[in-house]
Amino acid sequence: LCCECGQAHPLLDNHLYNFQDEVDDELICHICLQPLLQPMDTPCGHTYCFKCLENFMQEYSFCPMDRKKLSFQQCHRSSLLVRNLLDKLIVLCPFKAECQQSMQRCELEAHLQNRCPGFKKYKSELQRKKNPISRGKEDPPARGETNTPKDAEVPGGGSSLVAESSGAAVVSLGTAEPGLVNPAFEETEEGENLPQRTSLVAETTTIEIHREDPEEELGMRIVGGKDTPLGNIVVQEVLRDSVIAADGRIAPGDHILEVNGVNISSVTHCQAVSFLRHPGPVLHLMVLQEKGFSSRTAQQDPGSTNREVIHVTLVKRDRSEPLGIKLIRKTDEAGIFILDLLEGGLAAKNGKLSRNDRVLSINGQDLRQGTPEAAAQIIQTTESRVNFVILRQPGVQLGEPMEDGSTSNSSSSSSSNGGSPVHHRRRPDQNHYRRKSSYQKKTVAIKKEPKESLGITIGGGRDNKNKLPIYVTSVQPIGCLFRDGRIKRGDVLLSINGIDLTHLNYYEAVSALKSNAASHSVTLKALEILSLNSPEPSLDIREQGFSWSPLWITWLGLPSYLHFCQDVVLSKGNLESWGFSIVGGFEESKGNQPFFIKTIVPGTPAFRDRKLKCGDEIVAVNGVPAVGMSNSELIPMLKEQRNRVTLTVVSWPGSLV
Repeated sequence: LCCECGQAHPLLDNHLYNFQDEVDDELICHICLQPLLQPMDTPCGHTYCFKCLENFMQEYSFCPMDRKKLSFQQCHRSSLLVRNLLDKLIVLCPFKAECQQSMQRCELEAHLQNRCPGFKKYKSELQRKKNPISRGKEDPPARGETNTPKDAEVPGGGSSLVAESSGAAVVSLGTAEPGLVNPAFEETEEGENLPQRTSLVAETTTIEIHREDPEEELGMRIVGGKDTPLGNIVVQEVLRDSVIAADGRIAPGDHILEVNGVNISSVTHCQAVSFLRHPGPVLHLMVLQEKGFSSRTAQQDPGSTNREVIHVTLVKRDRSEPLGIKLIRKTDEAGIFILDLLEGGLAAKNGKLSRNDRVLSINGQDLRQGTPEAAAQIIQTTESRVNFVILRQPGVQLGEPMEDGSTSNSSSSSSSNGGSPVHHRRRPDQNHYRRKSSYQKKTVAIKKEPKESLGITIGGGRDNKNKLPIYVTSVQPIGCLFRDGRIKRGDVLLSINGIDLTHLNYYEAVSALKSNAASHSVTLKALEILSLNSPEPSLDIREQGFSWSPLWITWLGLPSYLHFCQDVVLSKGNLESWGFSIVGGFEESKGNQPFFIKTIVPGTPAFRDRKLKCGDEIVAVNGVPAVGMSNSELIPMLKEQRNRVTLTVVSWPGSLV
């Protein structure tokens, strides 16, 4: 039974309620014909449940009522008044035999958790079934009863991955793993783990995009790259009426793994932008798409032909130290596989494990038919040495070659089937994951004719969706600034003739620039972003004139006083996760790194709220600054917030491709 509504329904479906009175038709969703849950308004004036509309829009591109053209991005949450009216609808406790109380819909979850005798009895029975041994011989488990989950039915079309119950595929179930919040594993006050074996389902899919105009932009914004804490390239936003939006298969949060057969999972941000902007009529993208949580995992027979067996030992300093490994299950092959090694983690520093390695055993315990949960339990309870036996496809490279050609100082290891050498992971470049840009202030004072134009176009403004500072989008060859040569495209304008531009909206900034341009002399103060990695030459070719905007990675170099921080308040049930993963934080080898949101899991509070985006920087949690914190400090802080958390974030627009 669901712990929020007390009734049985699939994990990702709407909650079910027994309403005391007939509900007004104006408050009914015309898709599910039930009172609205998390209501969403369409531009054409209709209102539907969030999940109903989201599922409908995955197949259709029109409003269910009037069939007008519609995309999910155009819809928005209903007003607070409507949400309050719905929350105040009177419902009956679903445990009629033991409890005849009625209450407002918003109060049902608290009633079930704290006051309902029927739900308390249900939980006690559930706990007894889970732990039949502790009840002794007088209460033996029912015959044939098992806690083993059934096989998951994952839709076809691409190879599907089912991650373990640590939500974001982290090996340590209850500990703070570097780079990830544990979104699926939540303990109740009684210590029960009701959603045990909940798995995060993801699929890798190859998508073919066709363009009538080979030069037309795809229409999506991306963040990430190996030179940022995010590592992978992640879709931040899909623009309305774009090529990608018309195709309909790529969504925010998808990880782009390959472009036209080229692996971009380990390239810099600029390189990824260059690959995705390459013109052509057909584009082949391989993407990893998270589908949300499933309560079942898949099991199939293994295939180990032409692979080598390798032994790897990792030594923990203490029992609680995480290894920094992301484990998954695959639906097309039994066992456990390494999806990723988190930078700065013990496994990544050791350098001998690799992505896609299959784990055969840990500390002598056979995991050939095992689950990520079982592996996590073994690792978590191990005091010091964790001995892996893994199966690897020959020729798998462990790391990306670095410019300095240095290798890990880990001792050599060989396989058990003839001493084949094991590839060593290269030492991570010490510049990776640092902010790649710095800045310098400059003051430009010029003499000009009163009627002479400055000759620049600008973008940004605090009324912009991302609350950007004012920046130069082009320097025209007709104005005095082009002749002077010191103001360049991409410069952030701080002031003109002493008038502060940093807090103005776009039209206020245009007015200030025009009025001061009428003077005989103009003094501009600006900020020039100096990228340590010069952009690819191709980046400038397709971004001419007024449509130009800086790359996402450029914004990361701005000083904090130009950041526009906003608070995002998330609410969840006792057994829900927040539904996002984070990377970054302080590490001794890299110093202070910003925290970024890497993934947002479908069907979770962070996903439903729609204010957080992949690539957002977390500045504070409940008013406590995150600067200087390590990953292992911030994650427990997030987990401690049972039902409500306030995240202070800075959101920069992703690079347009």
